[in-house]
Amino acid sequence: MGRAFEFRKGRKMKRWSAMAKAFTRIGKDIVMAVKEGGPNPEANSRLRAVIQNSKAVNMPKENVERAIKKATDKDTANYKEVLFEGYAPHGIAILVETATDNNNRTVANIRSYFNKCNGTFGTQGSVEFMFDHTCNFRIPAAGLDPEELELELIDFGAEEVFEDEDGILIYAPFGSFGTIQKELESRGIEILSSGFERIPQITKELTEAQIADVEKLIEKIEEDDDVMNVYHTMQE
Repeated sequence: MGRAFEFRKGRKMKRWSAMAKAFTRIGKDIVMAVKEGGPNPEANSRLRAVIQNSKAVNMPKENVERAIKKATDKDTANYKEVLFEGYAPHGIAILVETATDNNNRTVANIRSYFNKCNGTFGTQGSVEFMFDHTCNFRIPAAGLDPEELELELIDFGAEEVFEDEDGILIYAPFGSFGTIQKELESRGIEILSSGFERIPQITKELTEAQIADVEKLIEKIEEDDDVMNVYHTMQE
């Protein structure tokens, strides 16, 4: 198995750990998708993907419809995706993805978390290069052979295809998202969920005490309502 498999295994239990947080994140994704491409999922591939993800976390259909309707309101604040970078204690690179309607607030908050936990708030580009920006899709495993599928999807950008208890996972570079989404849909393959992740190119092993120091910062950042994802180079 490759890096994507190990990365997914390490993060599996941490993603969407709080249902309320998951619904908040989906709601923001819906607003950004509608503002970008309109409220019709058939004509908006990004919105289509968000709706698939809402089903994966059991978000009620009425919540999704309400969020789409609200997003079309001109008075609804738009969220901007902003990336923050820095270092946790012991030289661990931290990459923070946020969706915010108030950048000044988010900058101040993220900086304060790094300062309080003995980290270093970095400048743009200071650690982003240490991570590969990838896209992923989860599809049902029934009737599909992961190895055959991988060979078929290589031409569309797929780099790693593997099966776990949740289905078949497809990983590809960030820019291949639309191409693979279109190909899966054209084949009539159900997309259970999809998204983007940043996989560290190199990870660093720490002692238990050092891990605790880093996790203190990560937990603090993840509690912020503007934060969507936190990635790091600590070995899990």
